[in-house]
Amino acid sequence: MKRTRPEQTAAPVANRERIVSIDILRGFAVLGILIVNLQGFARVPAAYSNPTSGSAFDGAEPWIWAVVYILADTKFISIFSMLFGAGIAMMSERMISRGLSGTGLHYRRQFWLLVIGLVHAYLIWYGDILVVYALCGFLLYPLRKLPPRTLLWIGGCAVAVVIPLWTMFGLSLQYWPETDRAALAADWAPPPEVLESQITAFRGNLSEQMSVRVPTAFLLQTVVFLTLYLWRGGGLMLVGMGLYKLCVLNAAQSRTFYRRMVVIGLASGFPVTVAGATYLLNHRFAFETSMFLGALFNYVGSVGIFLGYVGLVLLIVQRNWLPALSARLAATGRMALTNYIMQSIICTFIFYGHGLGLFERVGAPIQVSIVIGIWFLQLTWSPWWLRRYCFGPLEWLWRSASYMRLQPMRRHM
Repeated sequence: MKRTRPEQTAAPVANRERIVSIDILRGFAVLGILIVNLQGFARVPAAYSNPTSGSAFDGAEPWIWAVVYILADTKFISIFSMLFGAGIAMMSERMISRGLSGTGLHYRRQFWLLVIGLVHAYLIWYGDILVVYALCGFLLYPLRKLPPRTLLWIGGCAVAVVIPLWTMFGLSLQYWPETDRAALAADWAPPPEVLESQITAFRGNLSEQMSVRVPTAFLLQTVVFLTLYLWRGGGLMLVGMGLYKLCVLNAAQSRTFYRRMVVIGLASGFPVTVAGATYLLNHRFAFETSMFLGALFNYVGSVGIFLGYVGLVLLIVQRNWLPALSARLAATGRMALTNYIMQSIICTFIFYGHGLGLFERVGAPIQVSIVIGIWFLQLTWSPWWLRRYCFGPLEWLWRSASYMRLQPMRRHM
């Protein structure tokens, strides 16, 4: 009898095997990411961390910045990172249950995700997160079989690494060589001539944009990856693996559990993050106090807030509240890769020179309106698309490349 090679009969997860609560969380996360990322689309790169760079920071701008910072900054990307880790554990578990080895499939998936991320970062938008997920997925896969509480412990410790690291950077900053301090300060608050060159580049054509996009993307994928993304993103992936194994993410815990998750998470996270926003505003985003030490408030507080958000969404799922919205969020989450890249394509067309050229010309109120419009679009088109097709366009491409065979696309009506 001919032996079946491992992975020969591997196939994407069927609809009946999907965990709806995870799809809803993923949709919730990918939409929430946009309201933070829009600052990166609409304004110069430094404005993402230092909103006083570039256009005027007055009137309604500080208030809108504070609301977005407190409610969204780092929170939704944390959910997204956690769910990516949960997805690794889930796929590994399903492959084992089918008597298959998922190792080759996993590394092919990570390779093609890396390719998609690199294309996104260098040809569309420098603020890509997929490269981070691909690299962390390569590194963390061997840990997937650890006990859930061990995964939570290791993941929590990895996330915590940034706290002493940035504290050391912040406290030692005054002792750095003057040339290093000056270079870092120029990155935090670029001089007018640099801002003008960046604005000109992003209002130009695709080739002109590369002069800023390429070095910024490379910086994020090297220095920022080693000092932040590896620890925060990788740590939260391990946390996601652990929470999946403990059946937290499939809404299977008690209502009391999720209520406690909401109350403890939000009650512990919001005061710290509000204090951080107040600190940054009071110090006018000064380089010496804000770049490292000022950012730690939200870094810490966002952990409680994002876990509170997760508990709230799972409680809503468990109680079957807002069923129509939940169904749309689930569809949006099933097409998270497509929707994430589509957000970049839409926003770069709105703000960059190959489109409408509104870069550094649109204030925060209009930016929020654009976010709401894209939310409505994706909540509408995702269920429409999935009624007709099995996968989102990029999900189909990613799966076909990973499984090394074309996947069925059209649904049989």
